[in-house]
Amino acid sequence: MSTTAPMPPKKVNRIGLEVLHYKGSKTTLCAGCGHNAISERIVECFYEMGIEPWSVAKFSGIGCSSKSPAYFLGMAHGFNAVHGRAPAVATGALLANRNLLGIVVSGDGDTVSIGLGQFMHMLRRNVPLIYIIENNGVYGLTKGQFSATADLGSKLKTGVVNDLPPVDVCLAGIELGATLVARSFSGDKRQLQSILKTCIAHNGLSVVDVISPCVAFNDHEGSTKSYSYMKDHEEPLHEIDFIPHFEEIQVEIPEGGTRDVRLHDGSVLRLRKLDRDYDPTNKLEAVRMLHESQKTGEVLTGILYVDSGRDNFLEILNMVDEPLATLPEARVRPSREALDQIMEELR
Repeated sequence: MSTTAPMPPKKVNRIGLEVLHYKGSKTTLCAGCGHNAISERIVECFYEMGIEPWSVAKFSGIGCSSKSPAYFLGMAHGFNAVHGRAPAVATGALLANRNLLGIVVSGDGDTVSIGLGQFMHMLRRNVPLIYIIENNGVYGLTKGQFSATADLGSKLKTGVVNDLPPVDVCLAGIELGATLVARSFSGDKRQLQSILKTCIAHNGLSVVDVISPCVAFNDHEGSTKSYSYMKDHEEPLHEIDFIPHFEEIQVEIPEGGTRDVRLHDGSVLRLRKLDRDYDPTNKLEAVRMLHESQKTGEVLTGILYVDSGRDNFLEILNMVDEPLATLPEARVRPSREALDQIMEELR
């Protein structure tokens, strides 16, 4: 008599879902593209945090990066906007339904060239969403020309040298109103995971600039967005730990000291000092460090700036908790008295 061993129980997260529920379709990007590593980190983080995938809304524009949302959270809502317009579409969606968790995946061309105006206004509004810039310094869909984030003096595969200074999206984010600004490298799995989990818990706009090498057009000697350059020039500001609200938060006193930043939902961002004492809540210090790193050729990575106390755009507008489409007519239609008052004020 033969017996079959029982099937091992499926591994699920805290809301009972398997990691399969957080995946998307098979990638069509180049093998080795840094964008694929970012998609994998998003899958892992949303799974481990126990976020309902159907409560997420994904947005993108045009470019290699804007294909990425197809490769994660297949059960989420999604909207592929026109070139550079994801910030406006995402803002409108979150105004209509503040219960959605918004995530935008854009690129350096989509954000900093045609989409720069929309990006700037999203920053000043502190729209509560996660904005990931998959930054490779080139236009991958149009054969690898320099983008506006390409560093001065960097070189294309053709030998052309860039003679224009870059736009630093992290400097823009800090100066113009984002309340969490970070930079990471697609090849740094642990750091990127911690940053993304912090963004999920953050009650405001999170801008994450991820250096994501383009293996087709910008992974050669002379590129400052290549795998080899990042491995030689990445300078982490700190070691990052993220303790979500549903886990016990224990006291740790490791060598080098720590700085804890408590987020609105009770989660804790814990930063361990490496070789410098860096305060990510100090806006002027963050700007100074970024300017200094440009002079030395370092690529600073980690949580550059965080402000967990400022109101986001929805709170400033005093939006109701319910999705606007579900509100009954009695709550959205002004009374006759209110209309008469408005007409009287316009006389």
